[in-house]
Amino acid sequence: MIIQKGFKYRIYPNSIQQGLLAIQFGHSRFIYNYFLQVKQDFYKETKKSLNYYDTASLLVELKKEKKWLKQAGSQVLQHSLKNLDIAYNNFFKKKTRFPKFKSKYNKQSIKYPQHYKIENNKTYLPKVGWVKTKFHRLVEGTLKSVTVSKTKSGNYYASFLCELEILSYPNKLTAIGIDVGIKDFATLSTGEKINNPKYYKKSEKKLAKLQRNLARKKKGSINRNNARGEVARIHEHISNQRKDFLHKLSHKLTKKYGLICLEDLNVKGMVKNRKLSKAISDVGWSMFKTFLKYKATWYGSDIKEVDRFFPSSKTCNVCGSINKNLVLSDRTWTCSKCKTILDRDINASINILNECTAGTAGSQACGEDVRPTFIYKLRQTSMKQEAQ
Repeated sequence: MIIQKGFKYRIYPNSIQQGLLAIQFGHSRFIYNYFLQVKQDFYKETKKSLNYYDTASLLVELKKEKKWLKQAGSQVLQHSLKNLDIAYNNFFKKKTRFPKFKSKYNKQSIKYPQHYKIENNKTYLPKVGWVKTKFHRLVEGTLKSVTVSKTKSGNYYASFLCELEILSYPNKLTAIGIDVGIKDFATLSTGEKINNPKYYKKSEKKLAKLQRNLARKKKGSINRNNARGEVARIHEHISNQRKDFLHKLSHKLTKKYGLICLEDLNVKGMVKNRKLSKAISDVGWSMFKTFLKYKATWYGSDIKEVDRFFPSSKTCNVCGSINKNLVLSDRTWTCSKCKTILDRDINASINILNECTAGTAGSQACGEDVRPTFIYKLRQTSMKQEAQ
């Protein structure tokens, strides 16, 4: 199967190259913001929209007027227009919010679709030259493009998009149900619990100290800029820790299981809870689902989701009865019908698996408990031991 895969490496431009990259970043950002305003003004006047080809023709005229734009690569500017067009299309498809103007204080990125090279420990970038690169792993497949980015902390990265063929994995008949949480990041239907590392919480005190230090600095001063860099480095470190954990876990699950069953959670709605918003944002459920989905394509696995209103925690996986009085603080509960002692999270993961594999959505009729035929069950003895 042919897939597209990205390989990201740290690059180390010297002071001159950093200045040249700043020109590429700045001109690309200017084009994005300029034509975002043009598109808004054009729509207000004519009630029509400009597509990529319209803005590309306007870019040719703009470069004649503002000759300093020729300092940046032409393909870099054209790709900035493509990004703007994609942002508009995603907005009209209701996938995201309306495009915003870009700031020089946020993450910067440009894309080179052609004319770049890699050789030994260097990468050649048009208008910049050969840049030192740390290739910590081999680049596989056919190179398609390279995206150069600069983080808020001042680190530079080059991400190579490659097209390669992956081996077809044998059919994996095993299935797993996953219930995500805050105390334990994930509970599997096998009974295994994966601890939540809580990276943000571990760095919260250090981050608060640096943020207080930043607040005391005078706006526009060099000291404030240095303090802002220290805060950005901590945030980047926390983000890298979280991504590393989620990448490794999603890789392990997609390679091992042929069917992965999840719950369709309304994360945007859940973070509005002021008591749990920080913990939910730290755990990274949405990112975990994203990683699972594209890795499942690589390794021949399937991802299924149960409805967010399915009572996975309140339903007994043994007899199918529903405990309507269950609250969030109840980590274990006893089924009033079959007297089974249930661990809340393990029970939920088993119900998620059963719902995906057997389709028990119609097992409750008119509020009455109807015992469905379940495919997967844990022994009552093991559940009692887990509860103890």
